[in-house]
Formats: sequence, C-alpha cells, structure tokens
Amino acid sequence: MDKSKRARVKELLTKGEPRDDVIVEGWVKTRRDSKGGFSFLEINDGSCQKNIQAIVDHSLDAYKQNEKKLQTGSCVGVRGKLVASQGKGQSVEIQTGELWVYGGADPETYPLQKKYHSLEFLREIAHLRPRTNTIGAVMRVRNRLAFSIHRFFQDRGFVYLHTPIITTSDCEGAGEMFQVTTLDLNQVPKDNGQVNYGEDFFGRKANLTVSGQLEGEIYAMALSLIYTFGPTFRAENSNTSRHLSEFWMVEPEMAFYDLDDDMDLAEKFIQYLFKDVLEECSEDLEFFNNRIDKHLIETLTHVAENRFERIPYSDAVHLLEKSNEKFTYSVEWGCNLQAEHERYLAEKHFKKPVIIYNYPESIKPFYMKLNDDGETVRAMDVLLPRLGEIIGGSQREDDLDTLQKRIKEKGLDLEEYWWYLDLRRFGSAPHSGFGLGFERLVQFVSGVENIRDVIPFPRTPKHAGF
Repeated sequence: MDKSKRARVKELLTKGEPRDDVIVEGWVKTRRDSKGGFSFLEINDGSCQKNIQAIVDHSLDAYKQNEKKLQTGSCVGVRGKLVASQGKGQSVEIQTGELWVYGGADPETYPLQKKYHSLEFLREIAHLRPRTNTIGAVMRVRNRLAFSIHRFFQDRGFVYLHTPIITTSDCEGAGEMFQVTTLDLNQVPKDNGQVNYGEDFFGRKANLTVSGQLEGEIYAMALSLIYTFGPTFRAENSNTSRHLSEFWMVEPEMAFYDLDDDMDLAEKFIQYLFKDVLEECSEDLEFFNNRIDKHLIETLTHVAENRFERIPYSDAVHLLEKSNEKFTYSVEWGCNLQAEHERYLAEKHFKKPVIIYNYPESIKPFYMKLNDDGETVRAMDVLLPRLGEIIGGSQREDDLDTLQKRIKEKGLDLEEYWWYLDLRRFGSAPHSGFGLGFERLVQFVSGVENIRDVIPFPRTPKHAGF
C-alpha cells in the first residue's frame, strides 16, 4: 500500500479539497444500502467527531466477497476519489475504487449499535467505549489539554521532572495510601508482634505516591522552575462522581515565588488551557455543548477572559455565614470548606472563578508557610463555577525551626523527613507550588459529570478491570 495516499478523516473533512487517490482506514459507524446498488459506509478513524462517507458500488469484487463482514463495528479500508458530496451533512465523500476488511463485527453481538448508550453501561465495556462519540471526544480533549500543559510550562522555562511512584513519604499526612510490598501475606514476618518491614523489598514500608510535591521541591531548590505530570494514588474508600483511586496530577514547584506569584501563575495557567482548548477542540466542545451542557462553551469562555476574584479565607467564611443559603454542612472559621460552599462563592456570589487564600493552619499540611499571625498559612485554592476546587497550592515553609515544629505537631516522624529538612539547612529559599487534578480539569472542560468517564481506565473501590 502506498502510505503517502493514506489520510486521516479530520484532514479530509477540514481541507475538503477533491483528490484523485486517497486511502482511509477506520471503523464502520453505520452502513446504509440503496436500491440503486450502492452502500454508504460512515467511517471514523478517531481523528475527529465527524465520519466520512464512502460510497461502495455493489459491483466491486471486494464488496461481493465481504458483504456480510461490512457491518457496524467492522474495521475497513477504502481507496478512491475524494469528491464534493451531493448529499446533506458532509462536504466531501469518497467514491470507492478499492475496499478491504481488516476485521468484521457480528451485528448480533457487537454491543455498540446506533442508539443511545448510557455512560454507566459504557464503563462495563471499557475496551470498546473509546469508539463512541462521547468518549472519543473526551479523549481528544484530554490529549489536547495534556499537550497544552507541557507547552505552557516549557515555554516558561520549567523543567519537566519525573518524581517516584513508589515512596516512603506521606505528603498529605492522611494515611490513605496504597501499600507496596513483596512480603508473603500468608506468612508475614513479625518482630515483637509488628510487621518486620526490614524483610520487605525496600527494607522499609513503602507506598504508592499521593503527590510528587516533596520530591519536586528538591529539584526546585536546584533548577528553580520544575513541574511534574504523572499518576498519583489514593486509597480513599469513596465511590462519588468526584473521586478516583488512580489519577494524574500536575504539580509545578517554583523557587523564589511567594504566594502572590503562585496565585498569578495558577490563574494564567487555567486561562491558557481554556483558550487553547476552545480554539483547538471546537468541534468536540460543540458536541459537549449540544449533548451535555448547553452553557459549556459560554462558561469556558467566561473563565478564559475574566480576572479571577481573590479573597482571604476569613472573608470567605464571613460571606458564607451571612448568606441566606441553606448548606448541608455548617460554616465556621476553622472548618474545611465543602464543595457546596466553594460553588456558592464561585457560581452565585462572585459569578466567576475565585481564589481563596490564607487558610487556618490547623486544617492544612505541615509544609505550608506559616503566616505572622501564627494561625493561618499561605495556602490558596482556585475555585471554578460548577466544580469547586480545581487547584490547591501554597507557599512552602522555608524556615527550619518552624518546619520541624509543624511536623511534630502533625504527629509525623522527623527522621522520615530528614532530607526535606536538609533543604532548609543548606541554602533554603522561598518557594511555592500548586497541584491540579488532571481528571477534574478534563471533567470541567467536557462537562461530563462523572470523573470515571474522563480517564481511559478508571480505578475505584472494587473496580480495577481492563
């Protein structure tokens, strides 16, 4: 086969220029037969939302040999002339001269027919769901956002860093971590009644990481600007539409950045991503706008084009307390703001993205910079309408004595963080960073309600198939 003749469906539909000889390969979405001795195959190769129509003359030997195989779901290739379409719904179509079938699909058992399939049902056939319009569009948007994330940081001189997936540190201090072990669970070695991790593969207790932040700080203290973008894990027994056990995080760390710099970068980051996806994924976003959320494009445009509101935590709590909203969770200073509180501020009060900063020290991790009041830390959360928190970040504590004190107060072992403390002993510098949950971002940009539908293979409690 002459590979130079092969074209993606998106290329043909976008350029729309007649060509004498093109090859298209993909999967049959629908087949329609006419009484005039022709079949109309709608073919899609995953490059875009729309299909390209191939007209197949029943007199072709290849059609006669493969007629029964040419069904919805079959994988085919066609070669022919790209011409202006005479029908409605497409600008060009292929007059097929050659046809071949890579693999047929039994119409009686193929689960993806031309009808509505719920996203819940599609999770049960995760090996086939990428062929649907919705999941295909989600994955193209996910791909574009990932590309844009790398470009945003690379264009600003950040170094892409791969932090470890297996770690002995608990960044969040929550304890909800997946343990990694090679010990025989039927014969666990004990020492004075306790598990003897000295016999384990790493010689100590190890887990899957919940964050690459702490390791990222090591390199920020040498390279100034770094970012991580990789998988993280949390063993939280939650089956909500907002939680995954395996998810991807974007975590930049910046030396010589204070909290204001951190908030500035986070705002620019979100707006950059939204502007890019609006421009580069317009067809898929239009699909989501029509099928999932009628206000999606309007919301994304609003976020991309308007400055974010900034408000201290104390002021945010005061606004919530004096509001007439009936919240499920009560609000008082010192509480963790819930999604309903965050969405009220972003959707109803300010009607725009909001950055809340200077949170109570008691509800935040040990590594956040303590303010002079001794009660709050230089932490910030970016809230979006419809979602709530999309980014969490802070200026990191760079004072050795203060950091040691906070680690002890959180009930953590100083010896476990000896290297983290060394960063403050030897050439400490002010630095900041934040974390963005990638699936939450894809969820917001697509309008898809359940986070399980924006990751190729969702991992949740009792579910790790495919």
